[in-house]
Amino acid sequence: MADLEKLGLIREILGQAESSLAQAKKIISELTGADLGSQKPKVDKKEILQKAQELAVETGKSRIVQGVFNGQNMVGSDGSEYPVPANYASKSKIVQGDTLKLTISEDGSFIYKQIGPIPRKKIMGVLSQDENGEYQVVADSKTYKVLLASITYFKGEVGDEVTLVVPVKGESEWAAIENIIKKSDLKDMVAEKEMSQEEITASKKKEEEKEVVPGQVIDNLDLDLEDSLEGLVEEDE
Repeated sequence: MADLEKLGLIREILGQAESSLAQAKKIISELTGADLGSQKPKVDKKEILQKAQELAVETGKSRIVQGVFNGQNMVGSDGSEYPVPANYASKSKIVQGDTLKLTISEDGSFIYKQIGPIPRKKIMGVLSQDENGEYQVVADSKTYKVLLASITYFKGEVGDEVTLVVPVKGESEWAAIENIIKKSDLKDMVAEKEMSQEEITASKKKEEEKEVVPGQVIDNLDLDLEDSLEGLVEEDE
């Protein structure tokens, strides 16, 4: 029974090796533009090796590809674009230029991991839409594209204030959204501030009315006394 298990394991290993060999031949064929069975490669072995090392790495039955996020997708080392789920990019606040690792499982599932975040900074801007209805944010005299998933998550509307995450260096076309301050919230904040100022002014006015001016008490007593004397004279008459 043990020998049969070993034979089964050997067959499985040979099958994986054959699959990897077939894929390696395919990659070399794509790189050289030649059929390995009929033509000689158009590039030298060193270039083939260098290109192959930059491509996907085989780990068992999974394939790993590294690449750079361009704002929407990952551009792999093979030059291909791999779709990045918008919800994942939005939740993870992935910035254009970040390095990602993609694991493609045997069943075709994509699993991303952010492995090389670039230095970033936060800026404030205002949410708007272009002539095609696409959302964008104007910040620091520049217009940035943003993912619709982020706008939907924060329930953003045109005119809302937006906190963006962008690269510290270089020009970026896309920006990640850190948070959105609703336009209605801004109005409430302004109203509260104005109300607080009015309350402060009213309070100061009341305090001023309560202040005693020197001589005011004596003057009030004199007026009361005069009124009393006038009343007595009228009664005598």
